[in-house]
Amino acid sequence: MGHNRGMQKVLDDQQLGAAIELAREAAVIEAEAAYVGEHLEMAMEDERLATHLFTCLHPGYLGWRWAVTVARAPEQDEITVCDVVLLPGPDSLVAPPWVPWSERVQPGDLGVGDVLVTPTDDLRLIAGLTGEDDLETASSASPLNGFWELGLGRVRVLSVVGRDEAAERWFEGDMGPSAAMAKSATNNCSTCGFLLPIGGPLGQMFGVCANLIAPADGHVVAMNYGCGGHSEVTLEVSVPLAENATDEFGWDHLDLTAPDLDDAEQLPEDLIAAGLGDETLLAAGAILEVADATDSADETGDGDTDPPTLDAELAVEERQDDTDN
Repeated sequence: MGHNRGMQKVLDDQQLGAAIELAREAAVIEAEAAYVGEHLEMAMEDERLATHLFTCLHPGYLGWRWAVTVARAPEQDEITVCDVVLLPGPDSLVAPPWVPWSERVQPGDLGVGDVLVTPTDDLRLIAGLTGEDDLETASSASPLNGFWELGLGRVRVLSVVGRDEAAERWFEGDMGPSAAMAKSATNNCSTCGFLLPIGGPLGQMFGVCANLIAPADGHVVAMNYGCGGHSEVTLEVSVPLAENATDEFGWDHLDLTAPDLDDAEQLPEDLIAAGLGDETLLAAGAILEVADATDSADETGDGDTDPPTLDAELAVEERQDDTDN
């Protein structure tokens, strides 16, 4: 009581250790004799519970082992085979540990048409209202500021011509809106949180990409460039459809009784008022006549009348002939 059972060493069971042939027979039944090799070792799993290991000779599982677990009841000599499984050994070829897709994606993997979901808790992003990307405070610390006294600044700077040529070259290049990557993207860089704004005359048109996975990482990109690594690309959460609700306690009362017609001859007039065609009127009148004849036959006991369907067809044909004449 109070001892850690996991720290105790389980003593070898001689009877289980001697059950090598029994374990081999169980492995042969599972894998065929050609794939079961020599006995390697026995390991005690618990009291009266041991596992025998055999070499696997299957060419597709080199280095693997057949593990046969055997056991016996307390104070009993009969040994029972519990399980036969194939386990990897120290030299076996196994699949690498599973890695989430978000950790498997590496720089350069994002291609045209690919979309990379940005997690909502990405530490590289922060709410835009914080002003972290404000250029006014950052420009004061620029090494180019404060050196415009005569003789202390750069000897020459970019002219309007050089600036326009650079802007045109960047805009029409691989990081511009005409690139295949940009055409396949649904969002552009102007709304991406990974865009680093730049100051100066080109700041309204270009920025620098800071997304490690994006193909434009570290490059000047046009504001209307885009890729699948946009910061606002999130995983759409599917909304489950509601199940149909069946009311098993209430019901609708439907009146399925036929109307009581005192005069069968009034039906065609009602049908005419409803705007039905001539063929429908003829059929309805014929069916009523057949129904009246059937009722009369039932009252008199005459059971030799033709089926109502045939009589109805004959009556329709007769009425059609009368109409044609």
